[in-house]
Amino acid sequence: MQIDKEIDTRGLNCPLPILKAKKALTDMQSGQLLKVVSTDSGSLRDFQAFCKQTGNELVEQQTVGEDYIHVLKRR
Repeated sequence: MQIDKEIDTRGLNCPLPILKAKKALTDMQSGQLLKVVSTDSGSLRDFQAFCKQTGNELVEQQTVGEDYIHVLKRR
């Protein structure tokens, strides 16, 4: 998977990971992939809801140790 941009939101709680992802997505082209690394357990459902609302695609979510990794495709 070719990640076009990655942001680290570890240590930040809702809604900051979503806000940082939203800002990063505005600078990206349609179809590009954004990887967000978070330590907020609530980010799993937050990113699902965010993608449903905005039309961006949630390509993947995984938990690695204490990190929650989200990969979003820009609509």
